[in-house]
Amino acid sequence: MTSPYRELGFLLSDTARALRTVVDQRAREMDMTRAQWSVLTRIQRNEGLKQSDLAAQIEIAPITLGRILDKLSLSDLVERRSDPVDRRVYRLYLTPTATPILERLSLMGEAVMKEALAGLDDEMIGALSASLLKIKGNLKASHKI
Repeated sequence: MTSPYRELGFLLSDTARALRTVVDQRAREMDMTRAQWSVLTRIQRNEGLKQSDLAAQIEIAPITLGRILDKLSLSDLVERRSDPVDRRVYRLYLTPTATPILERLSLMGEAVMKEALAGLDDEMIGALSASLLKIKGNLKASHKI
């Protein structure tokens, strides 16, 4: 007999993978990667963020983030500005070109999640969110991640 705990772990993993796959496909429709989308969204939420802080937030190596930012800069979506206090630090800002793209990405993300959550009401979604936050908190606390 299989453990319900283990089965839930597999289900969470499979669901996250399916969601990533769909988001990857949708991002490609806009000549974007999921990583680029994530970076743009994080910068939008906190313009002026240090490049090193962003790498830590999205849990990728600074050199990997640097490559993503290079591509976004070449596409005129992100601007790196020197920090006025520490010349070794870059602060990240969106360009005006990024605004309509982020609006389209936001609508696309909303559509993906509505599709994924079809059949769940607001109460169920709230309970699911609270449960996932609790699971994430448990893992962070017990494994110091």
